[in-house]
Amino acid sequence: MLVIRLLRVGKKNQPSYKIVVTEKQNPPKGGRFVEQVGFYNPKTKEKILKKERAQYWISKGAQPSATVHNMLVREGVLQKPKISVHKKSKNEPKAEEKAPEAAPSQEKQVIEEKKTETEPESQPAKEE
Repeated sequence: MLVIRLLRVGKKNQPSYKIVVTEKQNPPKGGRFVEQVGFYNPKTKEKILKKERAQYWISKGAQPSATVHNMLVREGVLQKPKISVHKKSKNEPKAEEKAPEAAPSQEKQVIEEKKTETEPESQPAKEE
């Protein structure tokens, strides 16, 4: 399956990307691709995109990555809504973590009930 994705080029701390059509199985940092359809420099916001070639490959069945999809929407190549590409926050609790929190409160209730059952209601005062 063909995909349109970013291929990082450039020095350390100086990223720039080629927008390439490649096989999905090829590694993202590998240099093998079918065709280069654009270029993107995030530092200078420079963007060069061959719109006709991107449309051609999409018509042939190539799937754009989420970031490239949003670029194509911004450039007017695709008439679709943008895709959310950011990961969820680590601070938000997950659904699996919420379930164990309920268990300790139930355990506290059971422990309190046991304490009240074992303690006599009125304790006689000790006489010395």
